[in-house]
Amino acid sequence: MQTSLITYYQRIPRLGKHILFWLTFITFFAVLYGSFDEDYGRQFRLQLIYLPNKLLATYITIYILLPRFLLTEQYLRFFSLTSLVLLVAGFMHWLTYYYGEAPIFWPEKDIGPLWYPNKILKSATYVYPVVVLATLIKFFKHWYQNQQATRQLAEDKLSAELKFLRSQIHPHFLFNTLNNLYALTLKKSEKAPEVVLKLSHLLNYMLYECNTDRVPLSKEIELLKNYVSLEKLRYGNRLDISLNISGNTRDHDIAPMLVLPFIENSFKHGVSDEIEDAWVSIDLTIKECLLTLKVDNSKSNQLSKDEQKYREGIGLKNVKRRLELLYKGGYELKTLDTVESYLIVLKMDMQSHKNVVKAD
Repeated sequence: MQTSLITYYQRIPRLGKHILFWLTFITFFAVLYGSFDEDYGRQFRLQLIYLPNKLLATYITIYILLPRFLLTEQYLRFFSLTSLVLLVAGFMHWLTYYYGEAPIFWPEKDIGPLWYPNKILKSATYVYPVVVLATLIKFFKHWYQNQQATRQLAEDKLSAELKFLRSQIHPHFLFNTLNNLYALTLKKSEKAPEVVLKLSHLLNYMLYECNTDRVPLSKEIELLKNYVSLEKLRYGNRLDISLNISGNTRDHDIAPMLVLPFIENSFKHGVSDEIEDAWVSIDLTIKECLLTLKVDNSKSNQLSKDEQKYREGIGLKNVKRRLELLYKGGYELKTLDTVESYLIVLKMDMQSHKNVVKAD
């Protein structure tokens, strides 16, 4: 209900908002003062008589003094000039009373001389409430718009970074898979056509199905299975691969291409000419909204630090950054790097996903 009222108010034209404000202001004080003597009509007419003076003081303050001085942090000049405007408005209010209200409604009342400083100061107190109210509204509107603009810029920057990170995954993954296919064609392997078929399914997913903020977890698992099948075709009996998936994978969404880089990384670590019995173990468990991924693989201890860093490549760094942007506070990532094996454990609350990527 509250949201619908705000939306309805935002749709009102600017002039309509100003008219609504002044009608509300006039009605409020006409009813307030009219309740003293039960003469609401006269109070309404009096509010209209004094309205031009209040309009002038208000709009000078909010459209000249506020943007030029208050919003530029020239506070002394703002408050000094605003006080001057209120004094002038008080004098005009007194003139309106002296030549307008008093002769019409109080013709027999002695109101004293025209130059009456105390009356002028008192008249200013009738003007300043609406000036202060309008100034506060204008100031907080400006503050709110700045906050929204700052937030929008931050979201746009985050969205652009995520799109860039996600776009990096596709060519990176394609490059690795084409290398696999190239290795098979060099051997004139009969498995090459099957690799091409699976690769076409993977490319169809990456190009047409995962260009969204979220994708079904079941689709990501299907991608994972296809990738593991490709690696099995490539390495055959040389590599022992274990893939276990448990839990409900159909009722959850996840950021696209989030799990695969960990699997790719395991094959980089786990498959080496220096390793006699290479192995990769993948366990993916879903319990309610908690996803737990354990990827363990054999590792050669003959790699230099530079080679090991190269093997991690862009994929793993990429996915770590995406996790921090999309699931900050909702995930836990641990690695255990030993002489003979490399273990990654990812625990992630899939409901903690932040909607920051905008549709293309």
